[in-house]
Amino acid sequence: MLPKQHRLSKDRDFQKVFKAGRSVFSAILNLKVLKTSNQVSRFGIIVSNKVSKRATARNKIKRQLRGALQTNLEKLKPGYDCVIIAKQTILDKEYEEIEATLFDLLRKAGTL
Repeated sequence: MLPKQHRLSKDRDFQKVFKAGRSVFSAILNLKVLKTSNQVSRFGIIVSNKVSKRATARNKIKRQLRGALQTNLEKLKPGYDCVIIAKQTILDKEYEEIEATLFDLLRKAGTL
């Protein structure tokens, strides 16, 4: 579980990132990033019903993404709000590939 200070939880925070943030894409993930004046970076994860109808599959993907973020929080630059959006092609990927793709996107966005 990500520490509370590193989570995006309010709908208005998500909307700000969607409206003013810039996007980076890969085959299995989309990343929206917005520079803020916060002391820490915050993350939100979206896995829609389009990815899988089964809640267990969606929750597994969210746990994998949160785990990858949690183990590498110290490497991330402070002051960014990020929304990670999973695509349907993520279902058949292993954890290592998901983690590598996530950090490749974060590197492209300038948050690493």
